[in-house]
Amino acid sequence: MANNLILDRLLGVKTRFVEVGDQLNSPDVMSDMKRYVRLNKEYKELKPLVVAYEKYKSAIDNLESARALLAAEKDDEMREMAKAEIDQLVNTIPDMEEEIRYLLLPVDPEDDKNAVMEIRAGTGGDEASIFAGDLFRMYSKYIEAQGWRLDLNYFTEGTAGGYKEIVFAVVGEGVYGIMKYESGVHRVQRVPQTETQGRIHTSAATVAVLPEAGEFDIDLRSEDIRKDTYCSSGPGGQSVNTTYSAIRLTHVPSGIVVTCQDEKSQIKNLEKAMKELRTRLYNLEYQKYLDKISQKRKTMVSTGDRSAKIRTYNYPQGRVTDHRINLTIYNLPVVLDGNIQELLDKLQMAENAERLKVSDY
Repeated sequence: MANNLILDRLLGVKTRFVEVGDQLNSPDVMSDMKRYVRLNKEYKELKPLVVAYEKYKSAIDNLESARALLAAEKDDEMREMAKAEIDQLVNTIPDMEEEIRYLLLPVDPEDDKNAVMEIRAGTGGDEASIFAGDLFRMYSKYIEAQGWRLDLNYFTEGTAGGYKEIVFAVVGEGVYGIMKYESGVHRVQRVPQTETQGRIHTSAATVAVLPEAGEFDIDLRSEDIRKDTYCSSGPGGQSVNTTYSAIRLTHVPSGIVVTCQDEKSQIKNLEKAMKELRTRLYNLEYQKYLDKISQKRKTMVSTGDRSAKIRTYNYPQGRVTDHRINLTIYNLPVVLDGNIQELLDKLQMAENAERLKVSDY
């Protein structure tokens, strides 16, 4: 892309940035919370581009000034300084342009949201439940290292350990944009704890990562929701099996059912369940977006096909393989201890490369 086209595009971005900033200070906008939230989100998204624009424009201006100085200057020392500045800018400006191309790519509007994650044991019986527990531990470690918060919603323990199913929310800056690459089927190849012959088995667990719907993302009508209360089970102290604190919500039009039993308080469980219900309803529409982009380009993000095998954890060889990008890491214990950043970074790089192929920049 020619320099002037980049500057023209970024100038339009800066103009919009200023407009949004002015609107955020308007009394009319401040009294309309839904509009305020939308504009504030747009303002945050535009800011990195405006910073890049100022930096890039300064570099272009300095390059033009240095070239003009070199053409007019007779003093050798000044000419050498101008040449050195030109060489430095000529080398750095392409890097700035590459960064700007990525910043100009349309972003997934859900990337800055919190996430709801669901891990379900798949094929493999008890071993699949144990593996689901291993995945939950892996994500818990990573979430803790990122400084995010994990809120447990619901779980069903496996008979030999781990979980048949576990649902939890992850709260933090840009969580969904980072964790969305984990959606899909995760396979494990190892000798199960229940195996007496020492044979290697393949088991699986399904991970679903959903962008958490905000209060203003979807309207829920109370008449469409059936609420049931029941006694919670599992860890929880004296309130377990004695108080009706667990909540089950059924959205009658869609048939979606969510449960929450983690809190001792029925009110807190209801609040969590409502968040999850909003999220699952919201994702019915979000799925259409994923399907649409998957028709245009290869994507590293699962488009809802829960049979898509995305990663294998092979214990005998100590390796982790991500099948979407043909990446193998021979450091399985470290990965399972929550060090998944390299995998996430490589997936994001591959995703951006695919997006650039179909972009106009």
